[in-house]
Amino acid sequence: MKKVYYVLIFILISIIIIRYSYLAFYKHDYYYEKYLNATNKIVYGLNAPRGRILDRNGKVLVDNKGINTIVYHNLDNIDTLSVAKTLLTILDDVKEASIDEQKDYYLKYNSTDNLLTKEEQDLYAKRKLTALEIENLKKSRLDEYLNYSKEEKQTIYLYYLLNNGYYYDSKIIASNVSDKVCALVNEKNINGLTCEYTTERIYLYDTLNDIYGKVGPITKENKEYYLNLGYSLNDAVGLSYLEKEYDQYLKGEKAKYLVNDDNTLTLISSSKQGNDLILSIDIDLQLKINEIIKKYLAKSSNYQHTKYYNTSYVIVSDPYTGEIIASTGLNKIKDDYYDVTTNILTSSFTVGSVIKAASHTVGYQNDLIDIGKKINDSCVKLYQVPMKCSFKRLGLIDDITALKTSSNYYQFMTAIKLTGNTYKYNMKLNVTEEHFNTYRNVFASFGLGSSTGIDLENESTGIKGQTIAPDLLLNLSIGQYDTYTPLELTNYINTVATSGSRYALHYLKEVRNKDKTIYTYEPKLLNTVSSNFTRIKEGFKEVLYNGTGRGYTDLKYKPAGKTGTSEVIYSKGITTINQTYAMYAPYDNPLYSIIVMSPNIAYNNSEDGYIAPVNRYISKEVSKLVFEK
Repeated sequence: MKKVYYVLIFILISIIIIRYSYLAFYKHDYYYEKYLNATNKIVYGLNAPRGRILDRNGKVLVDNKGINTIVYHNLDNIDTLSVAKTLLTILDDVKEASIDEQKDYYLKYNSTDNLLTKEEQDLYAKRKLTALEIENLKKSRLDEYLNYSKEEKQTIYLYYLLNNGYYYDSKIIASNVSDKVCALVNEKNINGLTCEYTTERIYLYDTLNDIYGKVGPITKENKEYYLNLGYSLNDAVGLSYLEKEYDQYLKGEKAKYLVNDDNTLTLISSSKQGNDLILSIDIDLQLKINEIIKKYLAKSSNYQHTKYYNTSYVIVSDPYTGEIIASTGLNKIKDDYYDVTTNILTSSFTVGSVIKAASHTVGYQNDLIDIGKKINDSCVKLYQVPMKCSFKRLGLIDDITALKTSSNYYQFMTAIKLTGNTYKYNMKLNVTEEHFNTYRNVFASFGLGSSTGIDLENESTGIKGQTIAPDLLLNLSIGQYDTYTPLELTNYINTVATSGSRYALHYLKEVRNKDKTIYTYEPKLLNTVSSNFTRIKEGFKEVLYNGTGRGYTDLKYKPAGKTGTSEVIYSKGITTINQTYAMYAPYDNPLYSIIVMSPNIAYNNSEDGYIAPVNRYISKEVSKLVFEK
């Protein structure tokens, strides 16, 4: 019995020791903060430094720049007008208050009942006019009373800053002030005022900055969202793209102050920087691709029919992970270049025959293609529809050579078979929405017309044509009806490269806290596609070796891919040409995929059908960069 008694005592003491250790060490900071909050008044500094954004090789893309910031912490019983007057003696170049700010100030410190008629006062007393309506009436009659001096207007502006927003918010009064001004603020020991060393975002390269996103204050529209996540209303947060998507990793831990009995502040803990994002981007490759695009944008005027060409896009990706290794869009206006990379996400284009692997898949999945059977390339003439042909007569073709030579006729035959008909010259072809949906569902499984899973907001999935007509079904089958974004094309060519595995596209590679990895992005399989990829990939190889894509990528890299050309209405009476290239290599073990798109590369005219080879030249140089880096 004694033995059991000692064992129980030992267990009890062990539990006490473990519990004490847990509270005293592991949860010390948590309970100490609870204690401070319960027994003292705690205020927090402004946002801590955000984590940096780095490329896959550790090069810093987005960093923080330290600045001196004067911050007001709203404490009890502080005369903010007195604080404003003191600040005016310290700060340089203080703005003057706006008319509205002057009116608000006047209403607060002056009797203004004389601005109302007796009738208006009676209506207010009878609650037939609201307080806001009365205030607006007074403001509308105040102009002649606003005769403040410059110094008074500056004081009013500072007063406005001290009282703007929520009562309990910490407010920024001035940013980027000198060390001298900062020292003066701290020396004067003004209740509630501190000069803090805060940070602002800086961008180390002139590319991808919009993809990184912006940082700013919480807005009225997203207030509830951030409050539910535990943010304070005065926090700076990611407002767009990667800064927004990964804000909870990037945000830091704010400095903490104890409010003393005399309303001065004592620092309890300093701010801590947020975690670093490591992207899949290779910034050196990105910059070199930008130079290639700039070179051909600059030279484009040397070619015929390039009047409307001013933009090209390039995306480099890993087909088996969905990593975006480089992504750029450059626009040239006169002699200046503008980064329009976000267009790869938000803008869509008709892309032409580049999507024919998906069109072939409609045929394979619905038993509409006789594998290996040769047919004679020709034209299709439907009732009341102009003749529709390939770009030239291509002779005998099968499913592989149809891809190699980019036969439109072959796709037209598949689309007609899908409707249950056999082609006859000048036939009436009855098509339904279901036939369009069959194509679109297959296309979506490749990422065309569906989300790519990209870790960015505002992704467009292109525009689906709304009209159901026989000739438009044929157009859809050759990429001449619906529109797709450059990112969707990347998703599509990656799905071909992996023989049917469609992975979500992404920029994030991992998250690090100093040297410790705290999160690694794992490839996300969105879906798989069933098709005859052996035949499709053989056709895509033939495109590069002996077909329409010859010269786009050096054959020593063992490439496979597809080109696309499409007509678009640029404006009234003007039709332009988009050119697209999608490839991967090596064809037997794909390491990278590349998309090159040049909208409006040429325009139709009555003289000739010349298209400047700019897209081919860009593609060849980018391929060399990627596969020899």
